[in-house]
Amino acid sequence: MTSPVIVFSTAYLPHVGGAEIAVREITSRIPDREFHLFCAKLDPKLPSLERIGSVTVHRVGFGSSFDKYLLPILGPLSALRLTVHGTSRPLVWSIMASYGGFAALVYCWLRPRTRLLLTLQEGDPLEHYARRTGRLAFLHKEIFKRADAVQTISRFLADWAMRMGFRGTPAVVPNGVDIERFTKTMSPERREELRASFGFGMGDTVLITVSRLSLKNGIDDLIRSLTFLSSSAKLLCIGEGEDRVKLETLVRQKGLEPRVVFTGTKAYEELPDLLNAADVFVRPSLSEGLGNAFLEAMAAGVPIIGTSVGGIPDFLRDGETGLFCRVRDPESVATAVKRLKADPNLRSRLTENARVLVRQSYDWNPITRKMEELFASLSV
Repeated sequence: MTSPVIVFSTAYLPHVGGAEIAVREITSRIPDREFHLFCAKLDPKLPSLERIGSVTVHRVGFGSSFDKYLLPILGPLSALRLTVHGTSRPLVWSIMASYGGFAALVYCWLRPRTRLLLTLQEGDPLEHYARRTGRLAFLHKEIFKRADAVQTISRFLADWAMRMGFRGTPAVVPNGVDIERFTKTMSPERREELRASFGFGMGDTVLITVSRLSLKNGIDDLIRSLTFLSSSAKLLCIGEGEDRVKLETLVRQKGLEPRVVFTGTKAYEELPDLLNAADVFVRPSLSEGLGNAFLEAMAAGVPIIGTSVGGIPDFLRDGETGLFCRVRDPESVATAVKRLKADPNLRSRLTENARVLVRQSYDWNPITRKMEELFASLSV
């Protein structure tokens, strides 16, 4: 009998981010383990208990954003009442060293013999976490020190784990891509139809970003890059976030309203078609843990442009699998776009190399096998 896994995460589906997708993809491929995930409720319309795929989801709190502050207490208390099958002690899996990480730490204090796997998916600037924890910084480091194993999605985050006090060697196991979903081809007719639905013509150069609309993703720089490109360059922004109003104001100030479309959040199932309808994926990030959206664009055969920050250099090799632009430099974004448009051979080489890399290193099936090995090494 395999050990059951108790997962602590700030949020879970239907809230969608790289971490949530990773948990779903990995757990769905391990049918012989019992997974119980404890997260903040955040939305009063969501049930407190439900089954999503292979995971039993326990939501704690009252259905507001304040629930994440309650998670470190309510999560462990709820988990302690849980009756899991089998005779093995549960393994605790913390999704990020955030609110879920504090919940995992409290659980391990109450059950000292528990084995703890810490997964790092953080994408904000690292100094952000130091500011946010403030006087509790010492407790934040305790999450790393208490972990029996750490898995990170990039080498950048592995280095951070060791600086924060993890005493072992982190396992770098990246997030993956649903290869079958994102490599499906689109008919020319469907592509033209989808572009037209956003007001884009077939002669336009459509840039796309799938991003949280926040400062760290550099969407303001992407918008400003349009001022260095011809009027046929358009931008499709997929996603939602705290900076949307500011970004819409910037578009108006720059007179770019006909060239920029904000769609808000789109269903995960829609992303392959949206990517295939575009010409270039761009995210001029200020920080990045890895960047799932880049990998999905690569799988879809869309050339990528990004900055050399965080975990992006793990997959973006300049002139080989994509093009680098400089941080906080809209003109360098435009230069990279012009370079792709002027050199079809470069575009073909980048997209082919990128697709090969994604298939070799970012397929969920071998990634899941590595995670299974981690679970097995910690199970007792």
